[in-house]
Amino acid sequence: MTEKTRTDHAAAALSAWTGAGAILFDLDGVLTPTATVHEQAWQELFEDYLAEQPEVPGYTESDYFDHIDGKPRFDGVRDFLASRGIVLPEGPTDDDAANTTVQGLGNRKNRIFNDIVSAGVEPFDGSVRFLEAALERGLKVAVVSSSRNAPAVLAAAGLTVHFPVVVDGVVAAREGLPGKPSPATYQYAARLLDLPSEECVVVEDAVSGVQAGKAGSFHSVIGVDRGAGRQTLLEAGATLVVRDLSELLP
Repeated sequence: MTEKTRTDHAAAALSAWTGAGAILFDLDGVLTPTATVHEQAWQELFEDYLAEQPEVPGYTESDYFDHIDGKPRFDGVRDFLASRGIVLPEGPTDDDAANTTVQGLGNRKNRIFNDIVSAGVEPFDGSVRFLEAALERGLKVAVVSSSRNAPAVLAAAGLTVHFPVVVDGVVAAREGLPGKPSPATYQYAARLLDLPSEECVVVEDAVSGVQAGKAGSFHSVIGVDRGAGRQTLLEAGATLVVRDLSELLP
């Protein structure tokens, strides 16, 4: 990277959140490395399930980003199954994890995820430093996550105290909010912070989350490339893409 490129990138990074009133953070992959835990849990779930479907193509690494990443859990189940031409019964929301239904598979994935996370979560250092800088500037903050495990992950990472507003999968279901790539959950968080969307920055690592930010009238959409790819996030609507949130600091 040339000196001019570095200077231009630094200026763009600073302007991406200058003048904003709030930062709306996705959780997994943005604040904590739990996106990789989700990816691991999904892989384990579907590799086991597809082992009983020998006529169906097996699970690949790209399946996570193509069909699952950033979506509400049961949408991820449906969309992955649809990619293989599979339709399963829905089952009740609290369906047993042993049952082969959309809800059963989703609950099985959740059990796998929680087993891994129970050992504790270390947040990204650069994300914590950016969060602290935002709070020092007087910005409001919120977490907007498709996961129903967001409060548990925040607690495991020691971040709960910073986020009085958390819009997760449980809140979305309760309020009847469609999941990402709809902007509804981010817009709801902005309302809870008593700010217009235009004053809120969306920070996302998933394509569906960036699309959600792009679809709303937000101040900007900062993409964090944790594997989706810089160009992919830009094409999805990111204003700027960084590899670590520390790049947004002066």
